[in-house]
Amino acid sequence: MKFSVPRDALIRPLQLVSGVVERRQTLPVLSNLLVVLENNQISLTGTDLEVELIGRLSIDGPASDGEVTIPAKKLMDIVKSLPDDAMITFSTDESRVIVTSGRSRFTLSTLPASEFPNVEDEQDNLTFGVDQQVLKGLIDATSFAMAQQDVRYYLNGMLLEIYQGHMRTVATDGHRLAMSSVEMDVVTEGRRQVIIPRKGILELARLLGEGTGEVQVSIGSNHVRVKTPGFTFTSKLVDGKFPDYERVLPKGGDKVIVAERAECKSIFGRAAILSNEKYRGVRIILHDGNLQVLANNPEQEEAEENMAVDYDGERLELGFNVNYLLDVFNVINGDQVQMIMSDPNSSTLIHDAENKGSLYVVMPMRL
Repeated sequence: MKFSVPRDALIRPLQLVSGVVERRQTLPVLSNLLVVLENNQISLTGTDLEVELIGRLSIDGPASDGEVTIPAKKLMDIVKSLPDDAMITFSTDESRVIVTSGRSRFTLSTLPASEFPNVEDEQDNLTFGVDQQVLKGLIDATSFAMAQQDVRYYLNGMLLEIYQGHMRTVATDGHRLAMSSVEMDVVTEGRRQVIIPRKGILELARLLGEGTGEVQVSIGSNHVRVKTPGFTFTSKLVDGKFPDYERVLPKGGDKVIVAERAECKSIFGRAAILSNEKYRGVRIILHDGNLQVLANNPEQEEAEENMAVDYDGERLELGFNVNYLLDVFNVINGDQVQMIMSDPNSSTLIHDAENKGSLYVVMPMRL
């Protein structure tokens, strides 16, 4: 195998595909990338057996086909360190691959391509197209609420739900819930729900990045696949049942607050500085159009913030994990947020005051 490729054409697919590869692997070949050259098209494949990402790029000039696996981190470090306008040449020599650029030459060990695992191809039973930024928006609006290493393994990921004319993402860690929906042209019988693991969601969000245009989403019985013009992303699904999230959405809240999102973000951010580092609790007092935020810590330090809000209900006092509120204010895009509460022991519903496409539920804290 031999080919040459400009560094600026190689760097992005290499960065994305390398991101899937785990440093510490039980199988040595999993720390390598599979590089295949066929008909002047290079494909780079990285996998950890749960998530697989294939990047493709076309090359010009003479080339000889072949396939090889190359250590992912070493190759990434070499390519990153070369000049932006470098031309990089790859050639194989028995069990080595030689990477040359200008006066630089690197010889890397390889492993047989036949050892590289293949994600099994199974029949897709639901395929649809969706705008790349719409899918990215759904992920960005909800991914922060995914659990991390929870024993309830089905929470360590995101629910993707397809139902007549809609697509929805839902994530929860048991203390807060994020839900975002869009209308789209998709036909399916009943509701189709799949849980995509946390790593798959994070890698998919990186892949979608700033790209535009339509991507194709295919859902099988145990995998989800997303195809863009340059990449194919495949993730295994979490085998479990997601909680009935609609039961968690608070109903009947009679205390409605409308406030400036940017100001909320600022005052809660400042109060957080003096909150308890472990529990991150802040106290909120609502009364006569004023929102008061109080925080203190074991060092007897205190913070007090006040802001004017649109609220004319009775006095209400409740506690929250300030990080949960800040996460919500960070992903809402509108100028104003609406918070719907009922009492100190009930969850609060938060959404953009102008757009209810995304809903957020935050459970209160006892302080």
